[in-house]
Formats: sequence, structure tokens, C-alpha cells
Amino acid sequence: MEFIADLHLHSKYAGACSERLVLSAMAQTAQVKGIGLIATGDFTHPLWLNEIKSTLEGEDGIYKIKGGKSDTKFVIGAEVCTIYSDSSSQSQKMGMFSTDGHVKKIHHVMLAPDLETAEQVSEQLARYGDVAMDGRPILKMSASELVEAVMSINSRNVVFPAHLWTPWFGVLGAFSGLNSIEEAYKDQTKHIFAVDMGLSSDPPMNWRVSKLDRYALLGTSDAHSLQKMGRKATIFDIGSKLSYDSLVAAIKDQKIKKTVDFYPEEGKYHYDGHRKCKVSLTPPQAKKYNNICPVCRKKLTIGVLHRVEELADRAEGYKPSDRPGFVHMVPLLEIISHVTKKGIGTEYVNNAYNILIKRFGTEFNVLLHADAVEIEETFSSVGNAIKNVRSGHVNVIPGYDGVFGQIDILREKSPAPRGSGQRSMSDYIEK
Repeated sequence: MEFIADLHLHSKYAGACSERLVLSAMAQTAQVKGIGLIATGDFTHPLWLNEIKSTLEGEDGIYKIKGGKSDTKFVIGAEVCTIYSDSSSQSQKMGMFSTDGHVKKIHHVMLAPDLETAEQVSEQLARYGDVAMDGRPILKMSASELVEAVMSINSRNVVFPAHLWTPWFGVLGAFSGLNSIEEAYKDQTKHIFAVDMGLSSDPPMNWRVSKLDRYALLGTSDAHSLQKMGRKATIFDIGSKLSYDSLVAAIKDQKIKKTVDFYPEEGKYHYDGHRKCKVSLTPPQAKKYNNICPVCRKKLTIGVLHRVEELADRAEGYKPSDRPGFVHMVPLLEIISHVTKKGIGTEYVNNAYNILIKRFGTEFNVLLHADAVEIEETFSSVGNAIKNVRSGHVNVIPGYDGVFGQIDILREKSPAPRGSGQRSMSDYIEK
């Protein structure tokens, strides 16, 4: 069976997340988008776990809304942040960080096979931080200690790095102090078999790093609102009945049909830069200035592209023969907003969205499968825009230092420079 999955998102209990992220609304939104399987997110939070227990029912580790009110399936998932230094394990547990050790802050995604296991994991991790404070709790333990603790509860649990390349919280991010998965998880790397690529990287970028060949590359949304669900996703084709174990096996064996990806330039950490000074730089430009902002002379935020190039041992454009495919996509509301030049939250855009959903069934049907001519007949300009998106015939001004990139679907503006071409000061300081 083929289905679209989003295995990393959040609930209303996580910081900076929408109050509308409740299970019933998540299920309804997933159904409209055409996402067959979503993670619950935030199962470590006691109140959210109680809501999961009272709202969902299931078997074989796959859940749905009680009473058959939705076809959307859930898997029990969460994200946690470990924070630690090079000091001893005991001092980490006590919240003490050595002054000479590099403090490491890493986000991880977890999946659990059932609610009982999820509750045990939450209780265990409560020893390392306040799991009731935030849906994405901060835990004073190392990455390897996290995996060891989680796997000791149930060997069917899954842990993998969240948004792998994000500067501050990704395992391979510029400020992690780490250059490999193995450095982070140490002897517990044996349990890691997947990574979440994050919004600012796509499969071709990750293919350049041979050390990542052993890991499944997952596309996930890390959604903080209903609208953002599925903005990046993974398409599975599992021959057997969907269960928690068949899902995990498909990830472990890299039996993924394809990922649906952001244009990585649109992610908010693709280029190097300094948001306060509105400076955005390509990696060669940043290196020219010794990774220092040419305006304020403070350190730049080193982006994902720069880090990939630092760790890459393959040339740009390398394409393996045995990796799943991928497709770049832009959420439908954004496409409609762009072509109509009206805000995403406006009634006009939402009405256009609903017209297209009524005609073609789901958002992913519109984005991936529907005939562009038929889309154009249904709502003028959207079909041509989707054709451009599917073919990569778009212009993107890359994101940097927390600023999302700007995508020009209709190619009304000049494309952003790519590669190593140098620009003048007036070019790289955004107006």
C-alpha cells in the first residue's frame, strides 16, 4: 500500500505552536491534504499523552480517532532536545556544564510502538528535565544517553536526528561541534538508521556526504501549525499491511518511494547570513569574509549549504543509483497566494483552495498528480504555476539566519545567484 507520511510535527503544547494543533483537527487537515499517516508529536508531555489516550484507538502501533470519525492514521511520536557538554555523564545529569567543554544542543525525533511504551519513555526522561513544561522538552543528557535510555525501555523504539543540518539544533549543524552522526550517538549509533533532512536541505545535498549513505533520508514538516503539515513529507509503498513494525522496517531498509521536499533554498537556514544586518551570503562569500558579518563584524550564522559543502566528499550533482526519488513542491495555499497576489489567510485564497480540493480530492493530488490543464481550467494561473513548480522552473531567493527564502513561481523576478559566483556588497545586503 502506498501512502504519504509526516513523521515529525507538534501539538499545542510545544512552544511557538498553534493552539489549533489538536488531534481531531490534525486528522481532518491530514485528510484534506492527502496525508495518510502522521505522528502525534509531543508524547512526552503528560497532558498531551492523556489526550492521545482518550482520543485515539488502534492496534499494531497504528492509531486513529475513536469512533471512526477520520481515516487518518497516527503513529506515536515526539521531539526532544538534549543539552550536554563534554563533561562527565554525572555532571550532565546534575545540570552542570564544564566551562571548557563545548555545549551541544541536539534535537531528536522519537517513535514509540504503543501508548504504554510512550508513557514509560516520558516517565524515564522526566529524570532529565521537566517534560510537562514544553511539548519539546529540554533534557540534560547526552545524545547517546537518550538513545540508551529509550532503547532500554523497548527495543522497538526509534530515535533519529531532527532537522539534521539546522545551525543550532541539528547534529551536523554549524554550531553543534560535531561532524558525524557517530560523534553524537557514539556506541548507540547502532540504533540510528534514519535522519530528518530538515527544510533547508534536500536529497541531492545529502547524497554528497557518503557517511549518510547508511541512513534513510526522511522528509518531515516539523509543523508548528495545521497549515504547515505536509510541507515536507515521505511517500512509502509498503507491500504488507501497515503496522508500526512494517513502517519501521520500511524506513530501516530504505524502502521509500520518494520524498516530497521544500525547495531547500526556501528554508530559513539555507545560506549564511546575519538577519539583523540583512546580510545573506553564499558559502564562498562567507569564507571571503572569514565567516564574519561585513556590516557589524559579528559571527555569521553558517547555513546548511555551507555545512554540506564542508562535509561533502562527493561533487555537486552526484546521484546514487539505489536511493529513493524526490520531488520539490510548494504548498498549495502558497501557490494560490502567489499567483493571486492575495494573503494566505484571506477568504479569496481559502475559497480557491476549497474549489481545487473539491475537484481533485486532496491537496497532494493537486500538487503531484492532477493534470495541469485541468487545474488551469478549474482556477486560472494555478495550473501553470504548479507546472513550473513540478519542473523546477522557479526562482528562489534563499533563506538565511532564520529568514525563510522567497520563491517566485511565475519567474517575475531575476533568479538568485547560485554556486560560487561573487557579488558586490550592494548585492548581498538585502534591501
